[in-house]
Amino acid sequence: MDDDSSRVVALTTNLNLEPNDSRRLALLCGPFDQNLKHLEKRLGIRIKNRGNAFQVSGPQDRVKVGSALLTQLYVETTEREVIDGDTIHVYLQESGAEELVQAKGSNDQSSVIRTRKKTVKPRGANQRGYVEAIRSHDVNFGVGPAGTGKTYLAVACAVEALDNEDVSRILLVRPAVEAGEKLGFLPGDLAQKIDPYLRPLYDALWEMMGVERVNKLIERNVIEVAPLAFMRGRTLNNAFIILDESQNTTAEQMKMFLTRIGFGSTAVITGDITQIDLPGGRSGLIHALSVLSHVDGLSFTRFSSKDVVRHPLVKRIVEAYDEETAASAKRPDLGINDAG
Repeated sequence: MDDDSSRVVALTTNLNLEPNDSRRLALLCGPFDQNLKHLEKRLGIRIKNRGNAFQVSGPQDRVKVGSALLTQLYVETTEREVIDGDTIHVYLQESGAEELVQAKGSNDQSSVIRTRKKTVKPRGANQRGYVEAIRSHDVNFGVGPAGTGKTYLAVACAVEALDNEDVSRILLVRPAVEAGEKLGFLPGDLAQKIDPYLRPLYDALWEMMGVERVNKLIERNVIEVAPLAFMRGRTLNNAFIILDESQNTTAEQMKMFLTRIGFGSTAVITGDITQIDLPGGRSGLIHALSVLSHVDGLSFTRFSSKDVVRHPLVKRIVEAYDEETAASAKRPDLGINDAG
């Protein structure tokens, strides 16, 4: 093979940072190794350390950059200031590492999601870009029709992050809004009441982790399912949070959810603005896309019928509805009741 993926050279390098100063090493690594995880996430490498002995592994060019950055940060920064995410961001920009990551982002293999049970390969440029955005941004929006993989890929990224110990827990959140029909009173405890709304997320988790492991992690609260209304007042650190069906949030709920995100966390907000079941009021997803469009540090991926990866008929159905919606928008309102 002579494609780009076959020319990616893996490398593991070891370095000792001198002087061996426990205080400075703690500043470099950050609380709970947050600074190292930040470098790993941005460069696509793995960093292990014991004391002042560090091991960096990954694609050769990125390992070289990561090793140089670790040394530079330790020598230039730890003696006189605290290192945080902003410090690392500045050093990444000055080193040209951001351009390196972007240049490699188009490689098919770099966006492959590897979990213990299966490997998930994004299909098409839009899905690959979505996965790369999730790995490199703390807050991500995936917007588009059913069947485009926006929720499935988000769950896959969450499982990968948990398996790699990049996060300590997964939270699955969804507004409890019925899809155009009234289901009435739902019996059972809280989990049983919201289970029907979270079934698509469970399906993806079971496929990637197995039913038994998912159930054990739910019992240990490593995986948590919760209605959106129960997020108020919480701060979620070191977690991977997925808000599904976000088109059915209000603007107030969306703001509440986005302000729950803490240090070391990644949030993915998915939704389809053509499937709003919210009883009155403006969709919080539409509002957020407008208000946050110019905010740095967020990613926005928009899917279309071209990205549908389900049965071929699904793509044609989506396109037919899109055409009908566009035609309806052009027709004058004659005041005729469609139901009549």
